[in-house]
Amino acid sequence: MNSSMEMTPLTPAMKQYVEVKNQHSDCIVLFRMGDFYEIFFEDAVVASKILEITLTSRNKGKEDSVPLCGFPYHAVSTYIPKLIEKGFKVAICEQIEDPKLAKGVVKREVVRIVTPGLVVDAENLNAKENNFLAAVYPLDASIGLAFLDISTGEFRVSDFHDAQFFEAEMASLEFREILLPHGLRRDGFLRAFAGREDLCRLDELPSDYFDREEAWRRLQAAVPGENLERSGLKDHPAVIGAAGAILRYVEETQKNTLRHIHRLQWYSTADYLLLDETAKRNLELFKTISDNRSSGSLFSILDETLTAMGGRRLRWWLNYPLVDPEKIRERLAAVAEVRENHLFRENLRQILSKVYDMERLAGRIALGVANGRDLVALKNSLKKLPDLKNLLADKTSLLLKKIHQGMNELPDLHDLLERAITDSPPMTLREGGIIKEGYDEERDRLFSLTRDGRQWIAALEEKERKRTGISSLKVGYNNVFGYYIEISKANAANAPEDYVRKQTLVNAERYINQELKEYETTVLNAESRCREREYDLFVAIRETAAAEIPRIQETASWLASLDTLASLAEVAEKYGFCCPSVDREDRIEIDVGRHPVVERMPLKDGFVPNDVVLDTDENRFLVITGPNMAGKSTYIRQVALIVLLAQMGSFVPASRARIGVVDRIFTRIGAADSLVRGQSTFMVEMNEVAQILRHATNRSLVILDEVGRGTSTFDGLSIAWAVAEYLHDRKCIGARTLFATHYHQLTELAIAGTGFKNFNIAVKEWGDRIIFLRKIVPGGTNRSYGIQVARIAGVPEEVISRAREILDNLETGEMDEVGMPKIARSRKRKVRNPGQLNLFMSERERIVEELSVLNLSSLAPQEALRQLQSWQERLKENGGTGIT
Repeated sequence: MNSSMEMTPLTPAMKQYVEVKNQHSDCIVLFRMGDFYEIFFEDAVVASKILEITLTSRNKGKEDSVPLCGFPYHAVSTYIPKLIEKGFKVAICEQIEDPKLAKGVVKREVVRIVTPGLVVDAENLNAKENNFLAAVYPLDASIGLAFLDISTGEFRVSDFHDAQFFEAEMASLEFREILLPHGLRRDGFLRAFAGREDLCRLDELPSDYFDREEAWRRLQAAVPGENLERSGLKDHPAVIGAAGAILRYVEETQKNTLRHIHRLQWYSTADYLLLDETAKRNLELFKTISDNRSSGSLFSILDETLTAMGGRRLRWWLNYPLVDPEKIRERLAAVAEVRENHLFRENLRQILSKVYDMERLAGRIALGVANGRDLVALKNSLKKLPDLKNLLADKTSLLLKKIHQGMNELPDLHDLLERAITDSPPMTLREGGIIKEGYDEERDRLFSLTRDGRQWIAALEEKERKRTGISSLKVGYNNVFGYYIEISKANAANAPEDYVRKQTLVNAERYINQELKEYETTVLNAESRCREREYDLFVAIRETAAAEIPRIQETASWLASLDTLASLAEVAEKYGFCCPSVDREDRIEIDVGRHPVVERMPLKDGFVPNDVVLDTDENRFLVITGPNMAGKSTYIRQVALIVLLAQMGSFVPASRARIGVVDRIFTRIGAADSLVRGQSTFMVEMNEVAQILRHATNRSLVILDEVGRGTSTFDGLSIAWAVAEYLHDRKCIGARTLFATHYHQLTELAIAGTGFKNFNIAVKEWGDRIIFLRKIVPGGTNRSYGIQVARIAGVPEEVISRAREILDNLETGEMDEVGMPKIARSRKRKVRNPGQLNLFMSERERIVEELSVLNLSSLAPQEALRQLQSWQERLKENGGTGIT
């Protein structure tokens, strides 16, 4: 308990709050009070700033003042994410009894704890991204990893035996929260997460969370025995500990059984083409390097999915392409069949567009947070399954056949939801209007009482007027006295004996009789009883749906794959991709290959495609030279992306492609520092190179761009040469490599050994200018055209001229009296007396000086006219006669 709580006299409700806070001291507690969630004490001070809501207090101005803030209960989904984004855990404390029936303070309990890794509200999740909670448990020589998306029930596990490989893999996966045994974080175990605490919450748990025996019992309770046995988990104690820790943490925070977490998927890196964080960033798979945006990434080009679950599946396939040619060809055959049948593809996509996120709907049902609209979404999705099954009935590719067989239409569940749930239910569960008329007799009876009350009152009023002969008699209702029969004072003597006086007014008497009393008892409670009845019926229906979660999830998984295949087919048709040939050989051949993202950009001269041949023999190491901006980086990236696309089961941007599967793609591209980790640009570059040299194999694809540029020329060239030899040498690595460089000396590697091949980006020279042809041609080049590129970038002409002069001196070897290149001066430029100051030069002399060093051949006609006009104006301003 904090000091302000100890010093403040507490009401019964505040004592209740303090007890809850003490039990959840690491959370911000949202304390339900009527229609509001209230936050107190230090939590209120912190939360009010984050949520930008007013901080006020109870007993303001008094010694026992309590800081507080709050918001309406129906706005909870707006405010919780703001707290989660700042790294806080949030405990939701609800009223668990009706305040009207409570004796003393209303009972309250924490019903759920929300953390960054345990978000289940659809509006607070990215529809096409998983929200993973992970647990890590190092034990002996193994590192166990488990990760769970509670919103979908997706539960994966794996283990690692190489700490560096584990760190690279962890850094490439986008976890929102990681559970660690106590002390592990202090030991620096997760170095890969240095500087990333704002992206991922790290939670330390007591060691007993990872206890193997307890963890195994939890797994047995959650995962069906057959699935657990098939996973082979028993032989991996570190993985058991990590998986058990996740299950216990989720059970404790969600206060619920995890009925949708029943499938355990072993995630083996041996099954996938591996891409570390660097490769994903450099290839811009999900975000662009320049502005970290999704638009312009490879995923943004490929994503034509029509369901959220399809989007997540596409993301997984892109994250983890396959290495088994049979499985790859199975996907490609399905994509081909969808692409080739235009009418089928159009009908398929039209139906899929009406399917909701069944994976997350199943998760919400299992966790008991699904509302009426969730069940309607599920019903509408199930309604489309027969149409999909019919559409797939005659398809011949193996994967489409599997999808057709695997989908379960769940007709009983659809029929129940159709009969029971209204088409437009309210967001909340306790306000009624969820259950359809005709589903339940008791609900219909109660509802009719509330709906037909006015007619009943009118009928009673007419009946009593006839019975008493008092035409002015009326039946009414008010909040204080309830229902009444009102008779004027003049007619009071004629009131029947069964009327019991209830209230006396100045001009009238109010009565009640037995019939009205019984009706009052019924009607006053009918609305609340009807709401309670609907709530109970809804919960029962939701429980029935929960029993079908395994079948819902299996069907949803097949639908996700179907949507992904349809998306890849749509992309292939829209952009003219071809079906690659995939095998286990070492050869990569791409004809007329294009960069799938760059070709979509509005390029002045259009995109220029290129070919490539790579193998582990004569075409093992391609050295690519050429100017900046000519397209070297685009070319080497597009080769990597085409390989990646092929191995994920996608068509590729080429006229023909043969891909011998690779086990990993490594990249070293661009310049970047890591100030958080205390690393310079060159250190980052060398770390990436070291990672490649340690882990690449002869089955890998390596693309390198400008290795060694972050240090001195001779150091950089030496490193680049040695790295090239190591990658090329079969005794070391012998990997298929594309090496783009400005070190023209590296073209001599082709003389040194078989397997090196020189290529360059073709350039057309026109006067002192260049035109990029963007075409890869055999042979090396000894020019980088850096000065011409500087001109294109807009560097002032005076700087360009001086740079060219210096380059001439360096290239011709012109030396000064001590044997150094004449960079600081040139015989082409008149050297003045060092003591002479520009201050004493006339304007005419200055213009003559400028004219003497001007490179006329580099000036466009318009630039020349502007320069002449400038000189003429300066001469006129200084009393000159101009230039003629």
